[in-house]
Amino acid sequence: MKLSVIIPAHNERYCLGATVAGISAALSGKKICHEILIVNDNSSDSTAELCQELAQKFEAVRYLNNSPPNGFGFAVRLGLRDFQGDAVAIVMADGSDDPEDLVAAYFKLEEGFDCVFGSRFVQGSKVVDYPIHKFVLNRLANWFIKMMFGIRYNDVTNAFKLYRREVIEGVQPILSHHFNLTVELPLKAITRGFSYTVIPIRWYNRTVGLSKLKIKEMGSRYLFIVLYVWLEKHLSRGDYRRGPITENGEAANADAPGNSQSILPREAGNPR
Repeated sequence: MKLSVIIPAHNERYCLGATVAGISAALSGKKICHEILIVNDNSSDSTAELCQELAQKFEAVRYLNNSPPNGFGFAVRLGLRDFQGDAVAIVMADGSDDPEDLVAAYFKLEEGFDCVFGSRFVQGSKVVDYPIHKFVLNRLANWFIKMMFGIRYNDVTNAFKLYRREVIEGVQPILSHHFNLTVELPLKAITRGFSYTVIPIRWYNRTVGLSKLKIKEMGSRYLFIVLYVWLEKHLSRGDYRRGPITENGEAANADAPGNSQSILPREAGNPR
């Protein structure tokens, strides 16, 4: 199974090189077939030039330049239209994600799950230097999402997730322009009947560069996507769930083993 790793990058000249080198070393060390797809999101620094250098240095690296309009969601969506693997991972350019967690998630995906979601707040996880105001807002937002959707997954807003190709095809159309895409993809995958499991991950706050997440700008966008998917779940009568739809409008395989979930870290649950 070939894994594509999408890395959206906006002004990440001082982080991107180490991030790509770490991912390449981890995946190559386990002989995992992969590509690393960098999406340069209209950077104003020398990120574009660095992308060229990395593509020359690493055989598995290629890059795309995202033309305006720009934003995290636009950049990831461009990568999702172009990736070549059987599965895809979304990884931050700032080095906050641990490459060894990418390896663990890949092997969990190979057990048969449609999706593998990382959580920074389960047993075995590790969080380093998380700003306290962001932590409080994160926990409140994730509690709200858990209550609305009746799920136990507690880190929906985290970007680190892996999806099989058919999941990306199955969650279309993707609407988010910005960081709310990190919520749209997993919630659509869950409500549309794809199986998933959760693993503990490590998260490290960036040491150089500036965070691109603007909390004041994102609140209404997160809420819009959450409500959009919630309305789809409750009002669409299963029209968007995977599998055939019966005469009464319900998904024929809604209770099939392949559509169940496992929220226990590193346990098999009910894979495909």
